[in-house]
Parts: sequence; C-alpha cells; structure tokens
Amino acid sequence: MALACSMLGLAYAVKTLPTGTAYAIWVGIGATLTVAYGMFVGTELVSLTKVLLISGPIGV
Repeated sequence: MALACSMLGLAYAVKTLPTGTAYAIWVGIGATLTVAYGMFVGTELVSLTKVLLISGPIGV
C-alpha cells in the first residue's frame, strides 16, 4: 500500500516538476522516513545530531 501511494505521489509530482527534481525529492523523503521508522521501532540509534541532520533537508 505504501509503495503504491509513493509511486502515485511521484507520478503526480512529475506532472509539474522536472523529473530529476521530483525524483530527488522523492528519494530524500523516502530516506528520511526510513531512518525515522528505524528510530521509532528501535533498530536505529537516536541522537540529537542524527535528528538534526535528518530534519534539516525537510525544513523542520
């Protein structure tokens, strides 16, 4: 389900953004969510530095 929603979001973004830009944003969001999920379930260590570096690109 998540993969289908992700692909639909990328397809929607490509309608208005250049393909390279849309893909870069899509990959960045995917990497950020993967690390956040790992921190949430406990398989990834949580540190202030990591949280700041991960949240930087998404503008939090």
